[in-house]
Amino acid sequence: MNMELTAIVGVLSALFGMLFTYLAFLKNRDKDVQQSAAESAVISTKLDSINNGVENIRVDMKVEQKARMDLSERVTRVEESSKQAHKRIDELGEKVYEN
Repeated sequence: MNMELTAIVGVLSALFGMLFTYLAFLKNRDKDVQQSAAESAVISTKLDSINNGVENIRVDMKVEQKARMDLSERVTRVEESSKQAHKRIDELGEKVYEN
């Protein structure tokens, strides 16, 4: 009977050990899932922030490009005006030196 009791205690110990191991596994699995979800949320938030920054940069680039185009047009008009002014100055200079 002593052998049977020892065998029963051994089997029960093994079963309780497996039960506790399984419960610990479930608990840790839930923690891992929660931790993974939290990390994913942080990454998602950071990616959204980066995306917003990129969109802002695109808008700024379009504004700068428009300003550069406007400035380019103004410089072209100033160059044309300057060219005409030089022609008139040259003509006036020729008239002054003829007289």
